Amino acid sequence: MGTPDFAVASLRALIEHKYTVVGVITSPDRPAGRGQTLRQSAVKEYATSKGLRVLQPTNLKAEAFLGELKQLEANLQIVVAFRMLPKVVWKMPAYGTFNLHASLLPDYRGAAPINWAIINGEEKTGVTTFFIDEKIDTGAIIAQTECPISKEDTAGSLHDKLMIQGAELVLKTVQHIEKGEVKTIDQKHVKVVKEAPKLSKENCEIKWDASPKAIYDQIRGLSPYPAAWTTLINKEESIYLKVYKASFTQEENSVPNGTLLSDKKSIRVAVSGGYIWLEEIQLPGKRKMNVKDVLNGLKLDKNAHVR
Repeated sequence: MGTPDFAVASLRALIEHKYTVVGVITSPDRPAGRGQTLRQSAVKEYATSKGLRVLQPTNLKAEAFLGELKQLEANLQIVVAFRMLPKVVWKMPAYGTFNLHASLLPDYRGAAPINWAIINGEEKTGVTTFFIDEKIDTGAIIAQTECPISKEDTAGSLHDKLMIQGAELVLKTVQHIEKGEVKTIDQKHVKVVKEAPKLSKENCEIKWDASPKAIYDQIRGLSPYPAAWTTLINKEESIYLKVYKASFTQEENSVPNGTLLSDKKSIRVAVSGGYIWLEEIQLPGKRKMNVKDVLNGLKLDKNAHVR
């Protein structure tokens, strides 16, 4: 059960290791692009190419879907980047249902664990498999693998690393279940202090009163999607600006936070204890570009700033 590219790697690993995948559950085709043509999920595209049976329920509690699912006679269900399952679904197989989560549980339960690990400046994260229960990401842990986070990692690069590690862990978990070697760790009595809530416009806005390192981590933790953003004030115009890539320097300055300092090649933003150097940005209606190219067509006022 899965939808995006992150889930395809795990499905591919199962197929390549000759496991019998009796069915693939993924999201319904959705309109996309300017033409609003129906687009298949990454998981459906791969599953179809392998001749696998695909189910695309809109309601996971619908009797028709539950009947089809039961007819598959799966003895194990594997969930990777899918939806929250009703109990009637995850209790169905004899060996249960396990989920792959992109964090070292119990830390970073929730919708965006990869992003928040970077935003919070973590130096490591990982992947976890666990048996699903009634709540979100709280079930008994089966296995974990750690992954270091480099200072240059973005959400995109870390996603790709964890996708590969996750597929390996899914395979390892299936093998342990197959051999009856699973020894789980209960999460119930662990105090969780780090969360991974859903990303929103509000928590993706850059706060220019933060430290240079914190702002840098936020930008890379939201790149390439959904992207950190700010409001550029240029003369009388307020411009919605996405920031995909930046760097920072730490040095004392007396310039007000958010002030833009620019020449023909660069833009830096003054913050407490240093500067954020904008490297790749996107203006409304434009593609993302490096700052030097943006400055060829954007004239910044001497009082331009971000807020």
